[in-house]
Amino acid sequence: MTKIHFIGIGGIGVSALAQYYLAQGDEVSGSDLVSSEITEMLAQKGTKIFIGKHSAKNVPKDAKTVVYSPAVEMSNPEYKKAKARKMKLRSYPEALGELTREYFTIAVSGAHGKSTTTAMISLILAQAGLDPTVIVGTKIKEFGDTNFRAGKSKYLVIEADEWNASLLNYRPRIIVLTNIEREHLDFYKNLENIMKTFAKYISYLPENGFLVANADDENIIKLKMLKPSWPFNIQNYTLKQGEAEELQKIMKIPGRHNISNALAALAVARILEIPDKKSFLALGKYQGAWRRFDIRETDINGKIITLISDYGHHPTEIRVTLQAAREKFPDRKIWCVFQPHQFQRTFYLFDDFVKVFKNAPVNNIIITDIYSVAGRESSAIKKKVNSKKLVKAIAKENVIYLANSKIKKHLADNISGGDVVIVMGAGSIYELSKSL
Repeated sequence: MTKIHFIGIGGIGVSALAQYYLAQGDEVSGSDLVSSEITEMLAQKGTKIFIGKHSAKNVPKDAKTVVYSPAVEMSNPEYKKAKARKMKLRSYPEALGELTREYFTIAVSGAHGKSTTTAMISLILAQAGLDPTVIVGTKIKEFGDTNFRAGKSKYLVIEADEWNASLLNYRPRIIVLTNIEREHLDFYKNLENIMKTFAKYISYLPENGFLVANADDENIIKLKMLKPSWPFNIQNYTLKQGEAEELQKIMKIPGRHNISNALAALAVARILEIPDKKSFLALGKYQGAWRRFDIRETDINGKIITLISDYGHHPTEIRVTLQAAREKFPDRKIWCVFQPHQFQRTFYLFDDFVKVFKNAPVNNIIITDIYSVAGRESSAIKKKVNSKKLVKAIAKENVIYLANSKIKKHLADNISGGDVVIVMGAGSIYELSKSL
């Protein structure tokens, strides 16, 4: 048994990796600034958790490895202590990258749909008896509301995030590419750099590897044209496939984007020679991921409403989610409460946010203050953009700004029984959905 310490253990990816080592029988400890459902779950599983200001004392003297969140800076006292002791020090992507070399790894990549597609592939493999190990960036109901599944086979299914070019650390045998868009522009600056990073990542596939590519995505089409003679196998999927109609009939989660995610999972299953019958069975049972169109009924002052919690924070995610809501609830009044995530994203994609909310197929939109991401903001940009400016640019009567503290009362005073309320964003807005 070895000791492994995690700095920033409450992160959605880091916590999954911590559970992997717990499942291997290792002794795991970790620190985070604040307590959360995730840190509490890890503590219940036997992890020694330190909450509050990071301290060098938190690092066990005999720890073999220290893994840190990409958000952790080199000035962090725990990072500095591990370095001074010459411990094996790895970022989360580096540590996960080492695992991908030990398994037959299936990596799901792209701007949107990663968590859902990772979950779908994992459930198909489990249904087929292939017993995968899974590391995913959200909690999955079928995994007991956790972001990790311990398997005993050679298969590892991971969500491969592109932020900070993390995915360049991974060496999968199958890459699923859902879409490519202008995202994480604080790091990439432009679409050209994003395309170059994905091209480099894909080039790591072995000759007997597979790229499962969304043929409906313009940027993926352009990427494939950059180097038409890739040495590996390319398996395309598209909403024009006949299976799309069948999936629409059986799936519990709404939206054309989720049909596309399911088609990607089906393509992977066919590469692994899993019978379609088992794939469709798994996809038909899939209940959806945590904060991905997560639906429940709730009572607000005696009025029964449908509450949807969603992680969407990019304009494209907002557009497809609101469209899916309108398709699912064609005759009901729909509210959207949105918290922009990161000043830099709001600044770089400002016009896209304006366009998506101007054309949103919902009745009322409330936009609250931007969630500031520690260590990833520019003070100059913070002065240039805010939610009031966004609402002013949208310029529609049904789109208003409210401080977070005033939203709950505004909803209680103005909603009617039967209304649908979508609470959307990747930041602290989740607390509002919990309180509702």
